Amino acid sequence: CTARYDGQIAQHLSDQGSATTTVFPTNLFMDFEKIADLRYGENPHQKAAFYRLGGRQPFGLAAAKQLQGKELSYNNIVDIEAAWDLVQEFQQPACCVIKHTNPCGTAIAPTLTDAYLKAYRADPVSAFGSVIGFNRPLDGATATELAKLFVEGVVAPGCDAEAQDILRSRKNLRILVVDAPPEVRGPDYQLRRVSGGILAQELDGILLGAENRVVTRRQPSEAEYEDLTFAFRVVKHVKSNAIVVARQGQTLGVGAGQMSRVDAVRISVEKAGEKAKGAILASDAFFPFRDGIDAAGKAGISAIIQPGGSLRDAEAIEAADEYGMAMILTGLRHFRH
Repeated sequence: CTARYDGQIAQHLSDQGSATTTVFPTNLFMDFEKIADLRYGENPHQKAAFYRLGGRQPFGLAAAKQLQGKELSYNNIVDIEAAWDLVQEFQQPACCVIKHTNPCGTAIAPTLTDAYLKAYRADPVSAFGSVIGFNRPLDGATATELAKLFVEGVVAPGCDAEAQDILRSRKNLRILVVDAPPEVRGPDYQLRRVSGGILAQELDGILLGAENRVVTRRQPSEAEYEDLTFAFRVVKHVKSNAIVVARQGQTLGVGAGQMSRVDAVRISVEKAGEKAKGAILASDAFFPFRDGIDAAGKAGISAIIQPGGSLRDAEAIEAADEYGMAMILTGLRHFRH
């Protein structure tokens, strides 16, 4: 208790000394309380534990209530966090299906059940053994469909009695309820350990840059623009190099974590198959060469959204015009490492 009190004083003084130069204090004092020992870490031979930030009201996943299911593993928590973060991007009912922190299917729809079915059908093979996130309380109709699939975990802002009754027979299914993010919760950093220290950064809370503009001869239609912004929200949450193909509020193909952008394009359009024709494509960063645009154009992609900023932007724009595609440059990239 004394250490926490002294740490809060030291942090306050450090914040005051840094306020004029950076959002990050000169010294970072952080206090964590252990919530639980976990079943294991990323692999069964690794021990792991779950901690929450001390000295303040618990929030987010660290304050989640588990309604049923097996104990959480390290990987479960990482995937659940990825699912929860992604569905918070949307105002409409939304669902995402997460495998190894990447969304293999994401969708929005007028109802939660329709959002789930669209997200599942985006890649039903990858959905097996997934973690699924919702931005609305889980209801009976959605739970009925969800019960047909083997799922590791579900996260939502609520779960009604009917849904709990339906899913109770899936006794190993982990169901977590997380309160909506509080309006004010103080500084929040993304932290990553490196040998001898940590990296800290602000959350990626901006979607489009100030220079957001259409650069091709053809303007995107209203429907294309809606899908472009939908896909750009999703691609923020895909490991780089990242490409998302989407249409009508549903992802159709995701190319994640590739070492070359053109390979990410090829994977995403291959996943989409014939549905790529007339669909749109989002890229988390610029195209260094026109080969990615060519791969998209040959698959029938109608519009692209990407940050721009490459020395060869003019070649990418020329390629898009050759295929009759519309292209938006946002001026803001969304790498996720």
